Amino acid sequence: MKNLVLSLAFCFISFLLFAQSPSTREMDRINWMEFAEFVPEKITTVLLPTGTLEPHGVINNGADNTAPFAMAMDMAEELNAMVAPTLNYGITGSMAAYPGAFQISEEAYALFVRDILKGLAKNKFKNIIILNGHGGGQTAVLQKVAAEVANELGVRTLVINWWSFASDVTLEVFKEDGGHAGLNETAYIQAIDPTLVHKERYNPDQATAYPKPNTWSAVPFPSSIGLYQEGQGYPNFDQAQADEYFKKVNAKVAGLIKETIRKWDLAGI
Repeated sequence: MKNLVLSLAFCFISFLLFAQSPSTREMDRINWMEFAEFVPEKITTVLLPTGTLEPHGVINNGADNTAPFAMAMDMAEELNAMVAPTLNYGITGSMAAYPGAFQISEEAYALFVRDILKGLAKNKFKNIIILNGHGGGQTAVLQKVAAEVANELGVRTLVINWWSFASDVTLEVFKEDGGHAGLNETAYIQAIDPTLVHKERYNPDQATAYPKPNTWSAVPFPSSIGLYQEGQGYPNFDQAQADEYFKKVNAKVAGLIKETIRKWDLAGI
């Protein structure tokens, strides 16, 4: 009798836990009826990964998509959030001439992003968190459009450039600065999927330090690895450091999201 009671209690607790979480956190994998059961009654936050296709040294051309999607999936449960499909095409800029790269105009990108954010708001998400994997002019467009949609529709938006926000984590783990497709970004991708890292193709001459302001400019940029600091940020392919970096970056980003939502709620906005 005792075992039966314990068994029933376990089943009931399991049912409650299952009922509190959707079968998947991915918006393009969940059924519409299950979505309606969770959003917005139980889930009010959505993570939107954004990136582009461009060269990244010896990692995949889609690293700017791979990184924020993996980040979103890693923290979705902790944040009680859904994960929107990744916006894979972006404003590539000075590396658009490289094989496999895609360049979307700022005008087209802004309109598309606006409609995506409006669609997420229409689906009753209150907190729209953009995990951006690509900088340059794309960051400015995302920030502008996100702010406009927030003010127009009464939702709350947050745009995060993960590598910049976690620059202190780069220094903590590697004891030096990183770069585009450099030490930090290569490590993050290596932690996600080592098969995307082609160490055998690496040559230090593939890297160039970004110029100081008002010194020089080249299009296409002469290297697919851009170093933030001269002499720093060359990939080292250390798996243990890669795994540590992935965990610490995600913890820092998740902390920012939770703190921002907490303060939004505290302000009653």
